[in-house]
This record gives sequence, structure tokens and C-alpha cells, in this order.
Amino acid sequence: MQKKIIIIAVLVLIFGVLSLTDAIQYFSIDRLQQWFAEQPLQTALIYFVLYVIITAVSFPGAAAITLLGGAVFGLWWGVLLVSFASSIGATCAFLVSRNLFSDWVNHKFGDYLETVQKGIEREGTFYLFSLRLIPFIPFFVINLVFGLSRMKTVTFYWVSQLGMLAGTIVYVNAGHELGAIDSLDDILTPKLIIAFLLLACFPHIARKIVPFFATIANSIKYAQIHRNALKPYTKPKHFDTNLVVIGAGSAGLVSAYIAAAVKAKVTLVEKHKMGGDCLNTGCVPSKALIRSAKINHYIQHAGQLGIDNAGGQVNFAKVMQRIHNVIATVEPHDSVERYTKLGVDCVQGEAAILSPYEVQVGERIITTKNIIIASGARPFVPPIPGLDELDYLTSDNLWSITEQPKSLLVMGAGPIGCELAQAFQRLGTEVTVVGRPSRIMPREDADVSDYMLASFKREGINVLLGQQVVAFKTAAQAGASSSIAVIEGNDGQQEIAFDKVLVAVGRRANTDGLNLDKLGIEIAGNGTVVTDEFLRTRFPNILACGDVAGPYQFTHTAAHQAWYASVNALFGALKKFRVDYSVIPWATFTDPEVAHVGLNEDNAKQRGIKYEVTRYGIDDLDRAIADNEAKGFVKVLTAMGSDRIIGATIVGYHASELITEFITAMKHNIGLNKILGTIHIYPTLSEANKFAAGEWKRAHVSSKTLAWLEKFHRWRRGK
Repeated sequence: MQKKIIIIAVLVLIFGVLSLTDAIQYFSIDRLQQWFAEQPLQTALIYFVLYVIITAVSFPGAAAITLLGGAVFGLWWGVLLVSFASSIGATCAFLVSRNLFSDWVNHKFGDYLETVQKGIEREGTFYLFSLRLIPFIPFFVINLVFGLSRMKTVTFYWVSQLGMLAGTIVYVNAGHELGAIDSLDDILTPKLIIAFLLLACFPHIARKIVPFFATIANSIKYAQIHRNALKPYTKPKHFDTNLVVIGAGSAGLVSAYIAAAVKAKVTLVEKHKMGGDCLNTGCVPSKALIRSAKINHYIQHAGQLGIDNAGGQVNFAKVMQRIHNVIATVEPHDSVERYTKLGVDCVQGEAAILSPYEVQVGERIITTKNIIIASGARPFVPPIPGLDELDYLTSDNLWSITEQPKSLLVMGAGPIGCELAQAFQRLGTEVTVVGRPSRIMPREDADVSDYMLASFKREGINVLLGQQVVAFKTAAQAGASSSIAVIEGNDGQQEIAFDKVLVAVGRRANTDGLNLDKLGIEIAGNGTVVTDEFLRTRFPNILACGDVAGPYQFTHTAAHQAWYASVNALFGALKKFRVDYSVIPWATFTDPEVAHVGLNEDNAKQRGIKYEVTRYGIDDLDRAIADNEAKGFVKVLTAMGSDRIIGATIVGYHASELITEFITAMKHNIGLNKILGTIHIYPTLSEANKFAAGEWKRAHVSSKTLAWLEKFHRWRRGK
């Protein structure tokens, strides 16, 4: 406390002296030039000390004094004095802030600032350098704010010295040219004009340079991290293969395909089935099931199309057999035979990474230049009392049943839960969905969720939201013919009887058995492998992609990441590519389908982005009416006052196909005006996108323009 009082007293004294004596008045060009001519060392020392003091107490006028330094001492002596004086003064202000305010701020707001503190510890050097290079925030504010952080004083000093150097040169040079003015004619000299152009353009030039420095800084940082990570391991003189890919799902198959296509030697390891979840337990079987359910739904509503006495009976065993037939038909696309012909060495077995250069599969140890982890994910099963005693279903084992459950309890109201719940309901199973969030499909906007909830309820699906299963009882324990789920919500508990339960509450990355913990490869809180923007782990030659890496667990995103992972693994020493997540689409294959790309309203509000919403109802679309599919809507988000698309959601028949036009538009920066000006075949569902663009155009026609057009046409009629 005594130290703080002394610091405050000194600051008040210095600030008072500077203010009362108007010390800055002594810093005139003529006076200082005269002093410098008579006593150069003493003048330079006085200037240096006063500059440090003024900067240390955050007194206004540093920019003017910098210009003055150039005018008096010339370019290079001025740069030398100002560079060191400004850095030392800034560091003094940094220490003043730390000693006076740091304890109080951290005590008062420590919990809120912890994330910021960690960010500064991780990237603070670059943040400070950028702020010094681009002076859009006053330097004294930067000094005070960074004083509240945990950045080392030495680091703050040298980064400030380096970051301010370019600006110092520009300002001192401008001052030097000003000091050379003897008459009005000197104002228009080329040197002075160039000096002021540099002064005006410097912030813009610096802003362009920062990404270049960021790339260099990150490269140096990660090179050091990677060198340290690899140091304990002996690098083989020769390798068995260029690349080992662990996992033959979407991410692994694409990674191996690309590596083989560029003639690298690649080994693909799969412990179960080629094709991974998508082929065997995910995308392919679920869409086959949804198709059977859709046909049965059409039959039940054939009367709406003028077809009387349509009837059918669901043969569940045949439905499941068809699903396996579909898998078998698609299977050759992902088979060992196909990939072997492509030049991939396919190995069956469980992989363990022994070192950054060695992968063990059974008794075989493969030496490799690079490794890609593409081991996928599995359904997450929560630890609910009684669940283990039930023969519960997940998206993994669902496809093995042949007897249709009379009643099905679906845990989870996300995409998987919603798709399977509707499919089973349409096949004749009585379905109850239980979801912890307050709406189904919680990643979508509220209007989308509400629309789908209404559709589910019309079809007879019992949906319980804001509730969770807290316990299970088997039929024997409950003394009943069916098992019982105890469900808890805001209104208390209730019990639901069911024949089968489907657990669809999320997925967990497959990292077990890979030996990642012994290698120090970081796992995130959600279970995924932590990677950088190039999909590298702490080792530069071990990368991860697909569901095991996140952040999106979609088949198409896994394939998208796989390109970056394989190219960065094989060619990263020459050129690396940051994975691009700017335009990520997805779809939920319910009826109607829900497809999305970019931002939705919830995202935009969270990020503080101003936007406009354009909406078109598909119930007005001719083709949808003709197909008896007149339901849903197209919703497009555009930047405020612009036709630039920042997000789109389609709810409707074949929405997953229709969204492609908006995906392409966002990827290639095509606005709604160009979509409106593109011919769409009539009658097609794709016209919905054009009509949505038309709605935007209609809303943005000026009322004044329309009023003048009305007058123009009236004049043309002679009235």
C-alpha cells in the first residue's frame, strides 16, 4: 500500500509540474535546434528524459514531440532517441498500471478476465505487436491495459520496441522534413510531400502487413513447438510409407485417396469395416430407412392424390433387409479391393501410435513419415441408472434388429433422434421423443424448430422437451409388460412405458487405444483431438480430421477436412493450407427436410451482426402444390442494406438439394440480385430460391423511385 501511495504521489507531482509549467512550450523547433547546435549531448539527453517521463505518465503530446525529434535531431538520431525513449516510457507506464491497478482489477473481475489472460499468454506477443504497428488505439491505453495482464515486462519492452519502430521512422521522417522548411516554397518539395503521404498511408500499409507478420510469427512459434515435441524421438533413416491413415471412414478414405492420387505410398488401417459409420451405421442405412417410411406415408395419404383404396402393410424384416441390400450395393465404392487398385495398402487391425514415426497394427510396426488420425466417433451413452440393464439401441446397433418395436423411446431431439423418430412413427411404431433443450433441432432457429415440432405432433409423435430421463426400470423390475423410463422436468417426474429405447444424445470421438495420452497429444473437453488451423497436433507430422477432430461431425465436412490433412501432411514443408470453414452446410433428413448454410438468426445475434431476413413460403410454389408438398419456407439472411448472403435455411421437400444454390452463392460471393437474374426451369422446386430473391428485391425498391415511375407512366399516357 505504501508503494502505491508513493507511485501516485510521484505521478501527481510530475503531471502537475508538466501542466503548471507548460513544459511542452520549451519544446519549440527554434529553441531546441539552437540548444542542439550549442550542446548536442545535453540537449539529446534532456529530450530523451522528458520523452520518457511524458510517456510514462501518459501525458498528451507524444506524437507532436516525435515530430519535433525529427525536426531537431534529424532522421537517424531522431529515430534512435524516440525509439528507445518511447519504449522505455511505455514500459514505465506498463509497470505503473500493474502496480496500481492490477491487484484490484483481478480481484474484482478475475473470473471474467481469465479467458482474456489465457489468450494474452497464448497470443499476447502478436496482439501487442499488431497494436503497436497499427496505431488505431492510443498507445497510452495499450500501455495501461497490458499492465493489467500477466505478460512479462521484458516481453512487453522488446515487442513495443520492435512494433513501434516502423511508425517511429515514419513520424520522425515527417518531422525531419518539416524542420527543413525555411520558406513557403519548401512546403511543396517532393520529400515533404512523400513524408506526409507516408504519414497518411502508414496505418493502411501496416494493416496490410500484419497478416504477413502473423504468418511468420505463427510459423516460428509452431516450428519451435514442433521441434521440442519431436526432440525425444529418433527419426528413422528410411520409412516404410509416406503416410499412415488410421480409420477408413469418410475422412480416412478421402485422405488415402488423395495421397494415392499424388503417388505417395499410403497405408490405410481399419479395425472394423471399410466405409466407417456413414456406410455401415449412419448416412446410408438411415436414408434407406427414411425412404421406406416415406413410401408408407405416401400410401397412407394416397387419397389426397385421388387414389382410393391404397393399402400396404409394413414388413419390418424386409425393410431392414432392404437397408442391408443398399449397404451392400454401395459397399464396393469403399471396399478394400477398390482402394488396393488405387494403390493404397489396406491393413485390417487396431492401430496404436508408438511415436511420431511409428504405428503398430497387431505385431506389425509401420514406420511412416506422416500420420493422419481419422478414427471417427461413436454414439455417446450417458450413465443413467438402469440403462445398462436394457437392450438399448444406438445408431450403431439399430440396424441389426428385425422385429419392429411397438413403442420406441428416443433420447435426444437433435438431427439423428428426429430423423429416426419420424421414420419409426411412419412405419407404425408409437414414438416418444425426450429432449433436454427447450426445442427440437436446437442448432436451428426457433421458427424452424417450431415448424418441425408442429409437423411431428400432427404425425402423432409424442415430444417431451426441457426434460431428461433420470432412471430406467426393466419390465421385470417394474412388474409390467414393458420397460419404464423415469422422466424429470420442471413439472416434476413422470413415467413412460416403452418396448425399446434409442439413445441419440450425441457422439464421442474415437481416441481409445491410439496411445495419444502417452504421446501428449491434447484431447479437448468434448473428447476430440486438438488441432491447429492446419489440422496438425502437437507433432507437425501427426494430423487429425473428421469426427475425431471436429468441430463439425458431418460426412461431407470430414471429406472436406481430409483434403487439407493429406495435402498438409505430404506437402506441408513446401506449402500449408488453413482449413476453410467459411461455408459449412448441413441437412436434417426429416419430412420436410431442414437444410442450412452460413449463419442463422441466433448466430448473427450472438455475434452482433446486423442482418435482414427475407422469407418465401413454399406453400405458394407451383411445383410444390402439384406434388402435394406445399409446405415449408426459404429464409435468407443478408448483410444489412446489401444482397450479400450470410446464411440461408430451407425447410421443405428436397431442401438438402435446393440449398446447394445458396452454398455456391456464398462460396463465390454471388448475391440475391444475380440469383434473381438467373433463369430457373418452370415448374421446379428450385424456383423457390429465385422467388426468395424476388422478395428481397421487392422489399428494397425505393418508394420514391416507384412514385416517380408512376408519374413517368402517367406522363406517357398523356395525363
